[in-house]
Amino acid sequence: MIYTLPSLSYNFGALEPYIDALTMEIHHDRHHQAYINNLNGALKDHLGLQNKPLEEILMELNLVPEAIRTTVRNNGGGTYNHNLFWTVMSPKGGGMPQGTVGRAIKERFENFENFQNLFNNAAKSVFGSGWAWLVIDHDGRLQITATANQDCPLMFGQKPILGLDVWEHAYYLQYQNKRPDYINAWWHVINWEQVNQYYHEILG
Repeated sequence: MIYTLPSLSYNFGALEPYIDALTMEIHHDRHHQAYINNLNGALKDHLGLQNKPLEEILMELNLVPEAIRTTVRNNGGGTYNHNLFWTVMSPKGGGMPQGTVGRAIKERFENFENFQNLFNNAAKSVFGSGWAWLVIDHDGRLQITATANQDCPLMFGQKPILGLDVWEHAYYLQYQNKRPDYINAWWHVINWEQVNQYYHEILG
């Protein structure tokens, strides 16, 4: 399996003023592409891994040969995380979560405002580079979590349905060191319809 860069369903400037076009272009065409290139390079001599879905590889990292395990962890995670990240944003996004996932968020976190505050705190608390996530855990419950670097929830037995990239390359051109401003702006572009779809795909 040769991994390729997925096309965006919107143009680079479509998320403005919340995420600027230049950041989107660099983030997608350079950073994401680099993870994909590195992942393909690591797997080129490992036919058995090439034939596995990326999700399965990340859930079974202990089965990846030690010589390439760190490279696969970092770049496989970076590939997977960004594949999801682009889809959970939309120029028509924002607002309140609807449908089943909206009801599940309210049931799990009491109300949307409480959920939003908890998620924001998770994103702000990442030291250095990483991600904040809304995941479905082993018991089918929603959880808010954070991971370092390009680790993803699949590595810990969780299924992500929403993720926020808080690496500096995701926001520094526009927000500089003001990560909280970027986090607050991001809520205006969340594609809740897609998040709801991921929720249904996982829980059936």
